[in-house]
Amino acid sequence: MSDELVVVTGGSGFVGVNCVVRLLDAGHRVRATLRSPERADAVRDMVRLGGADPANLEFATADLLGDDGWREAVAGATYVLHVASPFPVRQPKDPNDLIAPARDGSLRVLQAARDARVRRVVLTSSFAAVGYSTRPDRPFTEKDWTDPDDPGLSPYVRSKTVAERAAWDFVDREGGDLELSVVNPVGVFGPALGTDLSSSVALLLALLKGNVPALPHGQTSGVDVRDVADLHVRAMTHPDAAGERFLAVSGEPITYPDLARLLRERLGDDAKRVPRLVIPDWVVRVGARFNADLRQLVPELDRSRRASSEKAQRMLGWQPRPRDEAIIASAESLLRLGLV
Repeated sequence: MSDELVVVTGGSGFVGVNCVVRLLDAGHRVRATLRSPERADAVRDMVRLGGADPANLEFATADLLGDDGWREAVAGATYVLHVASPFPVRQPKDPNDLIAPARDGSLRVLQAARDARVRRVVLTSSFAAVGYSTRPDRPFTEKDWTDPDDPGLSPYVRSKTVAERAAWDFVDREGGDLELSVVNPVGVFGPALGTDLSSSVALLLALLKGNVPALPHGQTSGVDVRDVADLHVRAMTHPDAAGERFLAVSGEPITYPDLARLLRERLGDDAKRVPRLVIPDWVVRVGARFNADLRQLVPELDRSRRASSEKAQRMLGWQPRPRDEAIIASAESLLRLGLV
């Protein structure tokens, strides 16, 4: 077992708990932050379901919205994986309701880590901070940035971009010896360990339950949560990862109709409620005038956001599972957990 302590913020979340599992498997001592200490037993259960022993797992209480608890949470840590971030079920009317917590929460964690002489922080950002303002005639790479001043951005996309920019600026100006690495995942699939789901897995749950009557012509990219956790740990320890961003993506984007078809083909009767109807683009555009959820889909109708994980594979030796395997693992876990 390593004597080095790793702090994982948002330890009960979909990505966070998988980072905890990966770290424990690698022999690290782990301290997970929770907004509510009552979640500790549930996290231990999820860790066991993920195949790890929670004996070397401890907890600290801290909330991104306040200063209390962060100094104690990172005390004695060698590394911090800052995974916690607000993700709304619906986009807020005021973008600052999302942007400020994402930015200020990251700065709280970085300040506490610097003051505690943490060696490196790995920040979970998003492809949202990479590929939402330009249309290069190539796959997106870590060199690309979303423009936070782009008026067409959703509050979530803007919040991830602003938060990541603020993190880099802080480390450059005030970080001292603190190192920063950033992981930018696309849609995160993979097996659920509890009811804390990524937005991508929540979409699968809605499809399997028959809550989505029809699908638009849009697409999503995918990566398995276990591989996202593995990339965090590689970025945490690899000497060349300091000061670098890493896109977490597996393969090509998949359209929503093809995703639905994949579920029906692989799950059979368990996917009988997955919709077959596809919404014509013109219906989405008309409906967007009256419906905020449809309005978010319009920019996605006529573009493909291909992205490359070549850098993570070359520099860190990262090898993600196939995209379809990640999607099916998500769906099968939802069925096993009795959520469908």
